[in-house]
Amino acid sequence: MFTTTGSRGLYKVPLSKGLLLVLSGLTVMLTLLPQYQGLFTYNLQAITTQQQVWRWACGRLVCLDLKDTLCSSLLIYNFRIFERRFGTRKFASFLWGTWLLSALTDFLLAQAVYFLFDHEVEELPTGLLSPIFSLFVPFYLSIPRVPVTQVLGYFSITNKTLVYIVGLQLLTSHPFMWLITLSGLISGGLYYGNVLWLQRVFFVPVWLAKMGRCVLEPLFSGPEPTSESPLGMGATLDIQRQQRMDLLDQQLLLAEYNQARRSPRPQPQAGVLDWRRFFPSLRRRGPIRAPAQQAPPEGLFIKPLVHDLLLLFPSLSQVARLVEMGFSRIDALEALGASNNDINMATNYLLQH
Repeated sequence: MFTTTGSRGLYKVPLSKGLLLVLSGLTVMLTLLPQYQGLFTYNLQAITTQQQVWRWACGRLVCLDLKDTLCSSLLIYNFRIFERRFGTRKFASFLWGTWLLSALTDFLLAQAVYFLFDHEVEELPTGLLSPIFSLFVPFYLSIPRVPVTQVLGYFSITNKTLVYIVGLQLLTSHPFMWLITLSGLISGGLYYGNVLWLQRVFFVPVWLAKMGRCVLEPLFSGPEPTSESPLGMGATLDIQRQQRMDLLDQQLLLAEYNQARRSPRPQPQAGVLDWRRFFPSLRRRGPIRAPAQQAPPEGLFIKPLVHDLLLLFPSLSQVARLVEMGFSRIDALEALGASNNDINMATNYLLQH
């Protein structure tokens, strides 16, 4: 369904995998034990009037609706590309910062609804919804829009359409889900834009990230794709290409270095003044000699070879663009090689396989 995320599964995304397993497991547990669901309701009236501040944390952690859990899990699985792109620590800092900011914006938006429409918002949908909606901000701004197909010749289907459809489904699951959505988008825009240096205020410390890396990666890190498996198809070919390019680069640099050392440098004329600066015609005087046939430099035959071979390999910008779209580097190189370095054909190839 989600073709923008490549085929590497949950490799090197321990936080996303942990959120998927832990939050889904808690939802199933609370479904089997309905007597404890009252502890995880997001009741603003209980927070403000009865000072039950703990509901601000418990009510914004676990979804009590299985449909909301399914939609949020699909979005977390899709947005795992940001954990690979930014790293686990920055991804965790983004979720932590938007989670804290959305707690404040939830309260402010509820007060605005009461002030404008004279309607008191008592209970909001539960779960880690605001940080998930906040991830739509970097998804919209940093993931390129690639057309996939058209419906009836007018409506264009892109690589991001299905993600927006799932977000829309989650938006329509509760009467006040729009408030959570707006709160998440506001907090995501503020944190992603680093307004008032929020990224320096709300972040995960280095020591906590190291501790989490020691605990989460052994438990939740996915298996590394190999060349024998479908997930790592083309890994051996990528390694061979990289080794070949490194060898050619070394030969080219060595040839240019030897050529620079052997080329004679112009020696200045002895004396205080260089008279050739004032009489340029004197520089051309001298016995007429036949032009000597110089030996071709060592890099003369290497450069065309490297140029021809570089045409067979994709550029770094093409690979980086496909990686930013969520595909793995191995899959991007394989698709570009199969499509003769055509970025559009490579994108369609990755979306269809």
